[in-house]
Amino acid sequence: MLVDMTESIRRSGEYEPPYDNPYATSPEGAQQHASAHPSSAQPEPAPYWGSPVNPEWPPPPAQPPAGPADPAGSAGPAAGDGAPKKRVRRPFALLAAVAIVAAAVGGGTAYGIQELTGSDTVAASTSTNVVPSSQKGTVSGVAAAVSPSIVEINAASSAGSSTGSGVIITSDGEIITNNHVVSGASSVKVTTSDGKEYTAEVVGTDSSKDLALIKLQNASGLQAASLGNSDAVKVGDQVVAIGSPEGLTGTVTSGIVSALNRDVTVSTGEGQQQQGGGQWPFEFGGQEFNGDTGSSTTTYKALQTDASLNPGNSGGALIDMNGDIIGINSAMYSAAGSSSADAGSVGLGFAIPINTVKADLDTLRSGGTD
Repeated sequence: MLVDMTESIRRSGEYEPPYDNPYATSPEGAQQHASAHPSSAQPEPAPYWGSPVNPEWPPPPAQPPAGPADPAGSAGPAAGDGAPKKRVRRPFALLAAVAIVAAAVGGGTAYGIQELTGSDTVAASTSTNVVPSSQKGTVSGVAAAVSPSIVEINAASSAGSSTGSGVIITSDGEIITNNHVVSGASSVKVTTSDGKEYTAEVVGTDSSKDLALIKLQNASGLQAASLGNSDAVKVGDQVVAIGSPEGLTGTVTSGIVSALNRDVTVSTGEGQQQQGGGQWPFEFGGQEFNGDTGSSTTTYKALQTDASLNPGNSGGALIDMNGDIIGINSAMYSAAGSSSADAGSVGLGFAIPINTVKADLDTLRSGGTD
């Protein structure tokens, strides 16, 4: 369409002298123009002072075309004349330049939006779990942004009942938690941060990673958490933990990442979470804590944190200061021989890296490995 318009303009005569090239110095062109436009004939071309960039301006006279001269009253110089061809091409050059500038502006806008979000990681467009820039890096900002994505889980089995936590990963109610929270459960009840209660079913479990996926029934419009990148975590990074220790829903604690790649061993058997005064047993550094892990165990690499974790935090979230989930809290150390009455965090907690969780999601959604 642009080509047709330019050609139409050229043929209509708007590029004829004197409008196209009033400074043409070709004698033949001037004579033809004077015949066609007597009132606008000029005795000699006017000098051009507008552009010092080209010291050879005005250009040398164009060579007359070979062959017979155009008849009087023609639309201008022959097609072989260089000056009109340059004029005809200028709209195309201008359009190309505008397109390039527009593309650059568009790219710059996208970059600016990404910078304004303050996030190094590209987030899904549906994510609402972003810490406002004015509260970035604060525990209160992280707590306000992420708490709606953390739930309390109550599981009942033949061995008794247990309380744990979970992280919402889809708006229709998919929740990640620990396998030992729901292992062998005959019923699972979930309470969200706003106090609503749901019945959940266990979709899949992976005892080798101490992970489980449950799904709420008749849920929609929930706030899904933003899953981060645990490979980027560094020792000393500030973190926030959210869960339901001792049934206290939505409890927030904070600390740092104390170490990476700690070998933590947990039970793969059903009901093991009921041992040790309601705590979840695990092994670390050749020692057994919080009860007997049993004969069937699995070992995984964990993030170590000094954020306070207590019974009921299991399956909850370990979060970076951008509001991204970097781990699922899974084990905590308490003094040997502690009873449920005086057991508590001593600053040695462990979380399953979120990249391990993301790599296992397809397996969990298909029913897991158990």
